[in-house]
Amino acid sequence: MPQSPPQSFDAIIIGAGQAGPPLAGRLTEAGLTVALIERKHFGGTCVNTGCRPTKTLVASAYAAHLARRGADFGVALPGPVGVDMKRVHDRAQGVILDSRVGVKAWLEGMKGCTVLEGHARFESANTVRVGDALLTAPKIFLNVGGRANAPDMPGLDQISYLTNVGMMEVETLPEHLVIVGGSYIGLEFAQMYRRFGARVTIVEMGPRLIGREDPEISDAVREILEAEGVNIRLNAECISFAPCPEGVCVHVTCEDGAPQVIGSHTLLAIGRKPNTDDLGLDKAGIDLDKRGYVVVDDQLKTSNPGVWAMGDCNGKGAFTHTAYNDFEIIAANLLDNDPRKVSDRITCYGLFIDPPLGRVGMTEAEARATGRPLLVGQRPMTRVGRAIEKGETQGFMKVVVDAETKQILGAAILGLNGDEAIHGMIDIMYAKAPYTVIQRAVHIHPTVSELIPTMLGELKPLV
Repeated sequence: MPQSPPQSFDAIIIGAGQAGPPLAGRLTEAGLTVALIERKHFGGTCVNTGCRPTKTLVASAYAAHLARRGADFGVALPGPVGVDMKRVHDRAQGVILDSRVGVKAWLEGMKGCTVLEGHARFESANTVRVGDALLTAPKIFLNVGGRANAPDMPGLDQISYLTNVGMMEVETLPEHLVIVGGSYIGLEFAQMYRRFGARVTIVEMGPRLIGREDPEISDAVREILEAEGVNIRLNAECISFAPCPEGVCVHVTCEDGAPQVIGSHTLLAIGRKPNTDDLGLDKAGIDLDKRGYVVVDDQLKTSNPGVWAMGDCNGKGAFTHTAYNDFEIIAANLLDNDPRKVSDRITCYGLFIDPPLGRVGMTEAEARATGRPLLVGQRPMTRVGRAIEKGETQGFMKVVVDAETKQILGAAILGLNGDEAIHGMIDIMYAKAPYTVIQRAVHIHPTVSELIPTMLGELKPLV
């Protein structure tokens, strides 16, 4: 039986994460026909198993934590604080479903956009199959995201374990949650579940938490978590797993502590990998790097001149905000005659424990490695009026400046509202303006941001 000819579009977008839907919107507004393909949940990781639900859980955990501290503020409660995990779970699920349904409805109501549900695979450089449908377009955009990494660790295939996806389905309180991985995802889950009432142990292979940060950030985060009762096992050089009556035995080799941790639940939080292994990319001439990420140039073009890659699958960023910026770069180049580039982007991100960490640009170690003369400023949150008033004085703020150009190279705010206050630093760095612009600005009192000019006025040479 002869095969039907492929259905033609001006563009095909594979994946409905943070970059795909807004790109569909821009392309259809420009009069192009677009086919958008999603194999599972609209909205991608952020909406379904990442930012939106986890920050909803963080909010519930913060409410429980603040309620327990009621007496610190002169607030008396009639009894001990309890957490209804089913309601916590349902609240997060409500946020997921509202967002997911909203994204799908937006796309289905978009004039010129055809929405298909199913798994897309390339059959040639410009042809994609989705089930029985064959589609072709001169421009194809990948927005396929990533998933939790589960490396081949001894005994892992013998136990039941959770990733960030499985954590979204947990409706009861684990007795003892063992988290393998002491980086951003693991730390957020550690604090929230400790605040829900679970025993929590973090097992980390490295000598400190969040190893990409400066040591003082790692140390301060560790102190924050340990003060809340999170047990942290560092230098776990040889991790293995085995089932046991209580749940899971996680065997570790550490400098201190027992040789194994026994938990009721185990969460793997040891990185992510791109969803690029089942798309038939070889048939389209699309190159991958050794980690499986799509190789792209500074404007996100792949080795196939008709294909672009956006979001987590291109290895250029692992955040919702970088994925959205990928869309903006592509749209600017294709539709606006605006040659925006990935290399224009300044690295920035947050760690959403409480208090949060806002980070931009270089760490002190990275700045030192450049060999340029540096100025550094630092201020503990114990000297920030807003933090004192709210009874949340953990952490500090820090900035590193080029002593010659007076431009800010990097900054970190670990403390109350740090994830928001950092944006003044981000903006001045994009403006390529000297730090004195912020130093001389008059900020609102009482806020966290008002102490940034004060800190900048106290810079000292870094020796």
